[in-house]
Amino acid sequence: MEEEEIQKAVAAYLRKKGFTNTELALQEEQNRVSFSSNSDHSVSRLENGPVRYSDGYSKLRLWAYSSLDLYKHELLRVLFPVYIHCFMDLVAGGHVHEARNFFHTFREDHESMHLRDLQKLEGILSPLHLEEIELSRSFRQNKFKIKMCEYSYDLLLQYLQKTQSFTMRGVINEHIDFEVSPGQPTSSSGDADFVTIEGRNNDLVRQINQKEIHWGVLEDSLEQHLERPVSDSEKAESANKELVLISVNSLIQKRPLDGGKQGIPVKMVKKDKLVNMVGKNVRSETSAVSVAPRVKPELTLPTTLVEVEQAILEDLRSRVQLNSLALPSISFYTFVNTCNRLNCSSISQDGSLVAGGFSDSSLKVVWDISKIGQLVKTSSLHGEKESAKNENLPATEEGKKPYTLFHGHSGPVYSATFSPFGEFLLSSSSDSTIRLWSTKLNTNLVCYKGHNYPVWDVQFSPVGHYFASSSHDRTARIWSMERIQPLRIMAGHLSDVDCVQWHANCNYIATGSSDKTVRLWDVQSGECVRIFIGHRSMILSLAMSPDGRYMASGDEDGTIMMWDLSSGRCVSPLVGHSSCVWTLAFSCEGTLLASGSADCTIKLWDVTASTRASRMESKSSSSNRLRLLKALPTKSTPVYTLQFSRRNLLFAAGALSKCS
Repeated sequence: MEEEEIQKAVAAYLRKKGFTNTELALQEEQNRVSFSSNSDHSVSRLENGPVRYSDGYSKLRLWAYSSLDLYKHELLRVLFPVYIHCFMDLVAGGHVHEARNFFHTFREDHESMHLRDLQKLEGILSPLHLEEIELSRSFRQNKFKIKMCEYSYDLLLQYLQKTQSFTMRGVINEHIDFEVSPGQPTSSSGDADFVTIEGRNNDLVRQINQKEIHWGVLEDSLEQHLERPVSDSEKAESANKELVLISVNSLIQKRPLDGGKQGIPVKMVKKDKLVNMVGKNVRSETSAVSVAPRVKPELTLPTTLVEVEQAILEDLRSRVQLNSLALPSISFYTFVNTCNRLNCSSISQDGSLVAGGFSDSSLKVVWDISKIGQLVKTSSLHGEKESAKNENLPATEEGKKPYTLFHGHSGPVYSATFSPFGEFLLSSSSDSTIRLWSTKLNTNLVCYKGHNYPVWDVQFSPVGHYFASSSHDRTARIWSMERIQPLRIMAGHLSDVDCVQWHANCNYIATGSSDKTVRLWDVQSGECVRIFIGHRSMILSLAMSPDGRYMASGDEDGTIMMWDLSSGRCVSPLVGHSSCVWTLAFSCEGTLLASGSADCTIKLWDVTASTRASRMESKSSSSNRLRLLKALPTKSTPVYTLQFSRRNLLFAAGALSKCS
């Protein structure tokens, strides 16, 4: 109102003084200003409407797809983050109908790479859902990180400045961080780790991955004790075999045989040569474990009984050396008639005990596999204070399995694991507790309470006594059998911690999460020392190599990634499964990796070839880094767990889903 009064006073003064021309010029200027302000208001109303998101995204999409092929695959990486945040901004602004139309119009472009994320976001129908759904909350609280070359980044900036698309510029500035690298664009075949989501502080991630870690094996281990006597005995045995072969060959030369029989010793000699060649190959590949650096333990390790040490040494002496030419024998345990109630399974080191966790809160342990079909003793155990009920059940002609039934949890059992020597069993449940069971006393010993939500996974350390757990509360915890409270709490993941695995030297644990990252934690300090980024879906399984240098991770999409712990980089992606990778296991010498999946197959991978291929990657332009040795299909049985024994026999277990 003050401006209008001033304008009226100025017009009255000009009229009073007789400045007619000046008064007319002032009126024309006022009319021009009022018209431009009204047009600006109408334009701003259009820009603030929901149409600006669809128009801006469609123009950006058209420009990215019509760019040069050399830079197209890098520019297309920007589309998914922009698409997701345009959709969520429309929902947050209350334009739900326009958001649904936008979502379905451009959904096809991203289904091949981000189908699972789109299925989760499809349920957003109101602004409240943005806070309730964990994935959308993670997207809005964190930034996408996109890697591209410098020229592609300059092309994107030129487009945004030329088109004056303030909406797209705002979305990109607020929700995307670019990691620009000089030189040529990256290859389009390796896009796995170029579009990721992580915390706001990307510099902190780089600092974490620069920390020093000690990836070697424990010093003064049983394998180290066995090296000297085994080498001496092998030398003595090889010398005796050579003497026998010399005497046999001398006898053959003295006694000439018929023509048809003369071929026998030649075949034997060829076979011996083949065995010797395989043996040399095995020794060269297994030397990586023996030359791994020795590391002192940060935790106080438990003492091992003499009887247990003797049994382990006997297994180590009888170990079968595996490589790409000598694949392992596999013993598969199939659970039948589970009615889709089996959630997890575990196998002891020697394969004599098999455990299964069920949705009815029970834990069933199958005893002494070698005595299936004989008279068995079945017991039902209830909690810590309830008495055990035992009854003798004769085995049927069909071979009913002897088992012990453990009751104590009040919710579905999601994980079970045997101690390294088989005398204890750990189980975790949706009731947020972990229970320790004795396989000798057939009773529940301890109930560990500390997590606030369901516990997805629990794993014993390689030496026993300590164990680690992961939960829906986004934390992993380290426990000791003798304490009911956790020793360490590892917090930092943005979503559920779905799986956990110990390092070979017990100084680190690895955690896989639904936030699509794997983290490595220092057991002593509780700090995160590595963040591995590259998966496109939640991580379901982890495995550590025996020498402690490499780690394998499997995700929901069926992709396996091999990581170098020292550098924090992906050595080689292993692609071959068509569904979730539920379990991974390294052979004892670390030359083979076994993977079990929901696609009802076990696959054996050549670890040495995969790691060797990464070193030669700069010299070779081939993008095929698949090192699959063999695929073993089951009879409609998803593979729940894999376990290499100390003698390198591969045990596997799963539940029969349907008859083929």
